[in-house]
Amino acid sequence: MKNKNEKGFALVLSLVLLMAMSLMGGALIVISASDHQSNNVSDEFQQTFYVAETALLEGEKYLINQFLGPYKKNGKGERDTENYGLTRIQNTDKVTDPPHKDVEKCYNSFSDIDRLTFKPVSGAPVDEPDSATKSVVYADVNYRTFITDNVIDDAKERTRLSKFKFQYFFTQIGEAEFEGKGQSSKKAATDKGKSGMAYRVYGCGIFDDGKIIVPLESTLVFPNN
Repeated sequence: MKNKNEKGFALVLSLVLLMAMSLMGGALIVISASDHQSNNVSDEFQQTFYVAETALLEGEKYLINQFLGPYKKNGKGERDTENYGLTRIQNTDKVTDPPHKDVEKCYNSFSDIDRLTFKPVSGAPVDEPDSATKSVVYADVNYRTFITDNVIDDAKERTRLSKFKFQYFFTQIGEAEFEGKGQSSKKAATDKGKSGMAYRVYGCGIFDDGKIIVPLESTLVFPNN
């Protein structure tokens, strides 16, 4: 009778241990899946941040090129020095909210923008920088297209990168001090404050049609012409 009780107890104990191990195994699978998902979100956010930095760099490059003079289309790397300066990048006369419907998600990601007074920069289109035609300047660029397919051999990576895009737009803030080198021939050149014009670049990295949006901004000051 004693042996039967011991065998019965051992059987129950074995079943309990088996259930416990099964539950632990299931918990480990859930934790592992959760960690994997968390890592994916972290990677996607990091990539979106890099894309947002690209937006700022491309936006700043546009302003600098318009100020110095856009490159001619002759392929020689020559600038159009007859069409340059602050007159190529000025605010619109009217308040525009948002600057353009294509950058609305990016625009709405900046809570400090005064929607009642915001005027975007008007100038040559981003894809026609030497144009004399003026309109609200903005960019809405797919990241895979920006990198170009020729650089990416892996089909999965191309598909993944196509989920990212960057956007940017600008506003002319107003007068600001510009620090530049003095050009007097009578004394050594020194740094001195000069009158300049400040611009704010608003850039966003966007993943999967807005599931993740990383907004960044920067300020550039150009000397008055």
